[in-house]
Amino acid sequence: MITLIWRRFTGNIDGVLLAIVALIVTLGLFTLYSATDESPTRMTAQLVNLSVALAAMWIVAQVPTQTLLRSAVPVYLVGVALLVAVAVGGDIVNGARRWLHVGVTRIQPSEMMKIAMPLMLAWYFHRRAATLGLGDYLIAAVLLAIPTILIIRQPDLGTALLVLATGCYVIFLAGLSWRIILGIVVACAASLPLIWTMMLHGYQKRRILTLLDPSQDPLGAGYHTIQATIAVGSGGLDGKGWLNGTQTHLEFIPERHTDFIFAVFAEEFGLIGTGLLLVVYIALIARGLFIAANAPTPFSRLLAGGITLIFFTYAFVNMGMVSGILPVVGVPLPFVSYGGTALVTLFLGIGILMSVARERKLMQS
Repeated sequence: MITLIWRRFTGNIDGVLLAIVALIVTLGLFTLYSATDESPTRMTAQLVNLSVALAAMWIVAQVPTQTLLRSAVPVYLVGVALLVAVAVGGDIVNGARRWLHVGVTRIQPSEMMKIAMPLMLAWYFHRRAATLGLGDYLIAAVLLAIPTILIIRQPDLGTALLVLATGCYVIFLAGLSWRIILGIVVACAASLPLIWTMMLHGYQKRRILTLLDPSQDPLGAGYHTIQATIAVGSGGLDGKGWLNGTQTHLEFIPERHTDFIFAVFAEEFGLIGTGLLLVVYIALIARGLFIAANAPTPFSRLLAGGITLIFFTYAFVNMGMVSGILPVVGVPLPFVSYGGTALVTLFLGIGILMSVARERKLMQS
């Protein structure tokens, strides 16, 4: 009886994918314990966040992909409506209007779009697969632009880039011509002066200028990059040891339990530990792409591919930001950084991958 219950509970769970994520989460919990100065309050809160995220993952893993297909348009429309509501009457925190009160709690609708965007575009290309043309890619671009612009206006450049990247991945996987991609790249490069003068806020410009020369404002905009790169470099080959990071425990690293937790990890575990973390992330991406490549329908293939590549974007942007090769943006290290909303979003993505893997097994049986 117990065996039957266990099989029913875990039957739709991809064991390989779960094992990879569990390894990343474990490394993250050890790092978070050090980054928070062994704070039981933070650890307890993160374990609660993790429990909620795992429950969300399990629920989504049980949902058939056909149900996900039918929910794509409503989820997208609700997400856009919430973003409009934020723009009209959202809460302003630290100069940014990103939060919305819903009943007794407060939500950040932009996080929802990280899942809603690939769902919507995968649904659209699935419906248009037989007659796909250039006009369909233009419509997809409009569907992508609407929430991206709303998120940029909050302003929340980090989340906007993640939503934009997720949509672009789906459009690319749907078969967009390389010539068109090259043309878009050239057009974007030509529009950089316009973006710089009309779209970027002052603090965003300072972050980009600081990337080029952090020393021009070492106690201001350049402080995050300078201290993070010092921590990463001081880790050396094998690190200073768990709980022994000086940059961490002398509180030089800002936001060390959230966006800059990779600096803590690199300082305490060094190049060897960082290499191990990269290998585990590569394994996660490889498993996700394997699931996408073997998905039986265009919808599930595009959805799984877009979700997987957003994990890559999370990790690449965060590590690049901490290492000083990308501007500082608010992107957490996936499954490692402290926080509830992003963790639930990431585990929802894992649940979707498991649902797609389950679909393939059902069609083979």
